Amino acid sequence: MSQETDDRLIDLLEKRAVYGLTDEQLRQLDGLDQAGDTSFDLAVAAINLAELGTTEEMPPNLRARITADANEFFADKPIQNPAKISEPAKPGIGLFGWLGWAVAAAAIVALIVNIALIRNSGPQVASGPTSTPMPTQLGPEQLREQLIKSAPDLATADIGAGNMKDVVPKGDIVWSDSRQAGYIHVKGLPKNDPTKQQYQLWIFDENQDPKTPVDGGVFDVSSDGEVVIPINAKLQVRNPKLFAITIEKPGGVVVSKQEKVASLAKRET
Repeated sequence: MSQETDDRLIDLLEKRAVYGLTDEQLRQLDGLDQAGDTSFDLAVAAINLAELGTTEEMPPNLRARITADANEFFADKPIQNPAKISEPAKPGIGLFGWLGWAVAAAAIVALIVNIALIRNSGPQVASGPTSTPMPTQLGPEQLREQLIKSAPDLATADIGAGNMKDVVPKGDIVWSDSRQAGYIHVKGLPKNDPTKQQYQLWIFDENQDPKTPVDGGVFDVSSDGEVVIPINAKLQVRNPKLFAITIEKPGGVVVSKQEKVASLAKRET
C-alpha cells in the first residue's frame, strides 16, 4: 500500500470514527485495505477525544458509536478472575487492535490527570484571553510602611500621655502633606465599647484655629497590643504641629471639649 493510500485510509477512518461518512466516502473506503478493521477507528477516535478542547462537545455520531460499542462489548463478558488479569494476552489480536486500546487507555489517563490538575489548582478568575492575578490587598501595617519609605515630606510625632492618668500609651503618628495620608501606630490604649464611646483623632495644623482642629476620624481599639489606624482627615491638612486622641461619644463630635485626652503627640520632624 502506497503512502498516499495510507494517508487516504487514515483520513477516511478518522472521519468515519468521529463524524460518519458520505456515500461517496464509503465507496472509497470499501476499495481500500483495512476497511473492515474497526479497532483502528477506536484508536483514531481516542486520539481525537484526547485532543478535544475542554469546551468542545463530543460529536453526536461519536457519542452514539462509543455507547453502542461499549454496550455490545460488555454485554456478554463475564467478570474476570482477578488472578488471571496479569496473564499474557492470547495471540490473535492485530497490531491495530492493540494500538486502539493503548491510545484509548492513554486518552483516559490524560483525562484523569487533567481533571485532577484542574481540581487542585483551585478556582480561576477568567478575564479574557489571559487571566491577570488579583492583586493582594495590603493591610494598614503594610500601607504605613510604604508611606514611611516613599513619602518625601514625612512628618512624625511620638505619642505620649494626655490628661488621663490611668492611660499611658506609646507609639507614633506619621503624616504626609503631599499624600494627605497618615497612620496612628499605638499600644496602651484601653479597648473601648463602640456602643458607648470611641476614640477620635484631632490634627492641629498651622492653617487651622487651635480651638477647632481638623477632625482625623474616629476609631476603635478591639484588642490588646499594638494597633495601626489610618488617619481620615475631614479637611486638607498642612504642616501639622500636634495630634491629640480624645474619647468621645459613638460617631465622634464636631468640636471636642477635650475632657478626656487619651494621648498627645507633638511633631518631632
